[in-house]
Amino acid sequence: MAYTQNPHLPKVRGQAVELLRKGWSTRAVGRHLGFSHSAVVKWKKKAKVWGYGSIPTQSSKPKHHPLSLSRELVEAIISERMGRSRCAEHVHHALVRRGVQISLSSVKRVLNRCQLTKKRSPWKRPHDATVRPLVTVCGALLQADTVHFVLPDGSRLYVYTLIDLFSRWAYAEVVERISAQRSVRFIEHALRLAPFPFTMVQTDHGSEFSIWFTHGLLTQGIAHRHSRVRQANDNAHIERFNRTLQEECLDQTVHTIHGFKYALREYLFWYNTKRSHMGINYQTPLSLVPRC
Repeated sequence: MAYTQNPHLPKVRGQAVELLRKGWSTRAVGRHLGFSHSAVVKWKKKAKVWGYGSIPTQSSKPKHHPLSLSRELVEAIISERMGRSRCAEHVHHALVRRGVQISLSSVKRVLNRCQLTKKRSPWKRPHDATVRPLVTVCGALLQADTVHFVLPDGSRLYVYTLIDLFSRWAYAEVVERISAQRSVRFIEHALRLAPFPFTMVQTDHGSEFSIWFTHGLLTQGIAHRHSRVRQANDNAHIERFNRTLQEECLDQTVHTIHGFKYALREYLFWYNTKRSHMGINYQTPLSLVPRC
């Protein structure tokens, strides 16, 4: 059977065999489906093996090849992989150290053929490589995040947080659900209250900061940057603000949406206007805004 990548052809073969069982001739089936008479005859023979339903496409890979790896070598690769679950590079290095002559590409092909490699999810977005800007003025770079709270009844509350890296001006908002649309709305609310424009917002890779969030910010002229993977210090400012917010405000408040809203309104006014910050030489965030 000829190799093909048409995903619908197995179903077409099954339909052809079904027509033959109804009394159609092989030539009539071929004319009806647009295939040659000989192809229909081959499908009829295949149906004796596969039975009713779709007839799958066979691989075009040859059964034997003079340059194929030996069975012992393939078993050695699989055994080394299954032992510690190391990657192909480590498996290749271990085999070479034992005196086995094999290339890294051959090890990768064997592991891939045996489905022993982790495939990248097609739904996983690639990580961006946006350059981190220099923070020399207010709004040059802000960091945003979400804090989750589990209530006694099992429900959840989420607090969006935002901080400017230059002035340490901060904003927070409590919601019952998070999404990319709500994240954009949160940035819009913060932009209306902030005494300076936003140039770039940095977040982690949470679903609430997906590509839709990026597009929502671009419509307002704000760039979006994701933090680097496995680099916890990238979002150090917002993570420290989250801790401060919880210790000085939220942990001392009744865990309800109305309690959080009232507490955040009072706390953020004090945080931005009266609370001194060691990172900006014991000044307040709003005292730095006129210098921007």
